[in-house]
Amino acid sequence: MEERNNLYPIFLKAKSLNVLIVGGGNVAEEKLTFLLKSSPDAHVTMVSPMFREGTIALAEKGDVKLIKRKYSKRYLKGKHIVIATTDVPKVNVEVYKHCRKRSILVNVADNPPYCDFYMGGIVTKGHVKVAISTNGKSPTTAKRLRQFFEDVIPENVDDLVKNLNEYRKTIKGDFEQKVETLNEFTKGLIEKK
Repeated sequence: MEERNNLYPIFLKAKSLNVLIVGGGNVAEEKLTFLLKSSPDAHVTMVSPMFREGTIALAEKGDVKLIKRKYSKRYLKGKHIVIATTDVPKVNVEVYKHCRKRSILVNVADNPPYCDFYMGGIVTKGHVKVAISTNGKSPTTAKRLRQFFEDVIPENVDDLVKNLNEYRKTIKGDFEQKVETLNEFTKGLIEKK
């Protein structure tokens, strides 16, 4: 059987979730950077004996709580999503096991067998957001695809989304009729030139 990507993409409302990042090094800062870039209103806690200056600066801009301590399972209380980024594999596996026991979604950075989810490449243009996954196989490909989509999706796509939303409100009929009208109206958007 041909191998394929069986991951199910979802868009999380990070504002209503509690995220924990375990670690304070380069990878932790990278994960925090991408999380806040996509969801500036995310609630994040980070636990680590040390934090980089860049991480401290980022934390001050967002809703990020820094705890200067070693990881302990007590920091999982009330958390929905955990990202483990330490350079101590034993600690990362411990975080993974503690999360699995508590049904908390967990991602151990750069270690696919210990991930319930991957953080893919993301392109955002106003209300339009495109997420890219390579099934954890090639972050570099995801990065290149992200750059490609950033170039090809027009900057004014947000105007289109807002205008269509306003138009949608004026359409009469039931749900199916509205969908049919919008499908007809927007067909020209994807027709090959």
